[in-house]
Amino acid sequence: MRTGAAVLGIVILGLLLGACRHPTESAPPPPKPSLISQQPLVPVFPPTEEPPVPSRTPSPSRSGSPSPTGFSEAYVSYCNGRPSGDQVIAAVRRFRSNLPSGSGVSVQKAPECAGIWQYTVLNVAESEPLQVITKGDPASLTVVTLGTDPCTVEVRAAAPPALLGTVGC
Repeated sequence: MRTGAAVLGIVILGLLLGACRHPTESAPPPPKPSLISQQPLVPVFPPTEEPPVPSRTPSPSRSGSPSPTGFSEAYVSYCNGRPSGDQVIAAVRRFRSNLPSGSGVSVQKAPECAGIWQYTVLNVAESEPLQVITKGDPASLTVVTLGTDPCTVEVRAAAPPALLGTVGC
């Protein structure tokens, strides 16, 4: 019986000595502070730029890089005068010559851009608002479609998804 008691004593002594190690001996290092904040990122815009209009259709497949016009296809933002409402009206008059002249056409919703595409809503005298989708350089806009339902086959097939979400296609 003494052999069993001796073995038990040795085991207990080993456990006690193992628990009494010096804190610097093989103690796990304290956790390092995380460099990643748990707060969501908030975009910062220059004071002259409007924040982008949120899209109802996210676009993971499209690039977030700016187009030649400087606007990203990943989101819709105000065009800040590139093009202006007057440039859109001039493009519409070239495309459709039967619009009222003078003050019969005005901008209801300023142009919003996604890549090289723009979406504008115009007030037309004695008519419903005219939704206009254009594309290209502000100095030489091309009217893609205009009317009360701008969701044409061409628009659905080629426009950035962010713009489609804004238009409601």
